[in-house]
Amino acid sequence: MLANLLPHLVNGITLGLLFALIALGFMLIVGVMETINLAHGSLFALGMYAALFVMVPRLGWFPAVQEAYMALPVGTRYALALFVAPLLVGCFGLLLEACLRRTYGLDPLYGLLLTFGAALVIEEAIRVVWGSNEQQLPLPAAISGAFLLGDLLYSTYRFYACGFAIAAIAGLWLFLEKTPYGAIIKAGAHDSEMVRALGINLGRLRSAVFALGVALAALAGVVMAPIWGIRPQVGVDAVVPAFLVIVLGGVGSLWGAVTAGLLVGLVVGMSGAFASEWSLMSMYILFIAVVTFRARGLFGRKSILDT
Repeated sequence: MLANLLPHLVNGITLGLLFALIALGFMLIVGVMETINLAHGSLFALGMYAALFVMVPRLGWFPAVQEAYMALPVGTRYALALFVAPLLVGCFGLLLEACLRRTYGLDPLYGLLLTFGAALVIEEAIRVVWGSNEQQLPLPAAISGAFLLGDLLYSTYRFYACGFAIAAIAGLWLFLEKTPYGAIIKAGAHDSEMVRALGINLGRLRSAVFALGVALAALAGVVMAPIWGIRPQVGVDAVVPAFLVIVLGGVGSLWGAVTAGLLVGLVVGMSGAFASEWSLMSMYILFIAVVTFRARGLFGRKSILDT
């Protein structure tokens, strides 16, 4: 019985860590800019398509260049995609933040509407450029296929994705905790006026944080692409769990987001083992149960909602 549950457990942990990675970018933007970026899911999807472009470029006017590029090993192109796709989407995030800048100091509804409009534009642009059909990201042989562990067959890629997500979250934690840039970002999340009073350019800080958050979403998209498939509307599948995770964990808490991501992933994974039709519903039930008894989330600071 336990052996049969192990694949679902592994799937749940992998899914939870990737949810946490998406949510951490979301959380950074909410924490520092006090703006809910409704385009976060579309930027996640854009990361998938940017990786697809890096791995299988369409250079119709330059066939010789395309042929020479495609002769590169799949592993090399995949490594390039892991680096280039988040970079490209992060640069696009800078442009989006420049538009968002006009809403600072106004009613937060303006920021919500702008990012919602951006999400629609990005999704439609993806549909025009790449079409509506689902596509797959080519994978290097080293991380594709499956292997036997005991009597059970496991996906090699899911183990790789799990390890990659752990490394990415650890890298983000080290950046935030051990570097002066991380200290400035954390200070900006707690008191932006104090950061401005110290002579730090708040506008540049917000731009950098927005680009970092967007790049994290794109990175999660690249890693998630072989698991979920690449579709224009895949961003909706990502942004809803990410929102649940940052609320469950407590807005502004890195380890809260990681813990909540793991909880959501495990609930979805394990419920899939017994009642697959309740798999997605289970995370909403978990959300309602936690927020009912702890409105500030698992690691959140006490708010006026907690009486």
